Amino acid sequence: MEIEDLLSADCILADFKASSKKQAVQALARQMALKTGLNAREIFAKLLEREKLGSTGVGRGVAIPHARIDGLEGVTGIFAKLKSPIDFDSVDDHPVDLVFMLLAPEEAGTDHLKALAKVSRLLRDKETCEKLRMTEDASAIFAMLASPTSAAA
Repeated sequence: MEIEDLLSADCILADFKASSKKQAVQALARQMALKTGLNAREIFAKLLEREKLGSTGVGRGVAIPHARIDGLEGVTGIFAKLKSPIDFDSVDDHPVDLVFMLLAPEEAGTDHLKALAKVSRLLRDKETCEKLRMTEDASAIFAMLASPTSAAA
C-alpha cells in the first residue's frame, strides 16, 4: 500500500485554518464527506468516538485522526497543513500543524492498520515533516507525501 493509494492530489489542504481540535476534525470530516459522499456528521461522530479512546495526536506536531465507517469503498485520506498550530491533546503536549485523516470501511481488516502504519512511518520522519512545513504549494506537498524516494516510505 502506497500513500497515493490513500490520498489524491485534490485532498491536500495546504493552508488549512482551524482554531481547535474539534473545529479541525469537523472541517476535515466535511471535506471527507465531499470526497466520499458519506454524511459529514456521521464521519465526525466516528472520529470523535475514536478520539475518546485516546488522542490521535501522535507527537512532534502530527495528528492522524482515523475511524472505520460503513459505506466506504476503500481506505481514503486527506492531508491538512494548518496555518497555525492547534492543541490536539497530543501525547507529547505539543501543538499540531500536520494532520493526515484516514477513513476505512468497517470491514477493512488489516488494510486499515497497514494504512495507519504507512502514514505513521512517513510522518515520523523529521526531515519529511520539516519539508512539509516549509512548503505552501498543495501539489508539492502531494509529491512529497507520495514520493517513493522519501526516506520514510
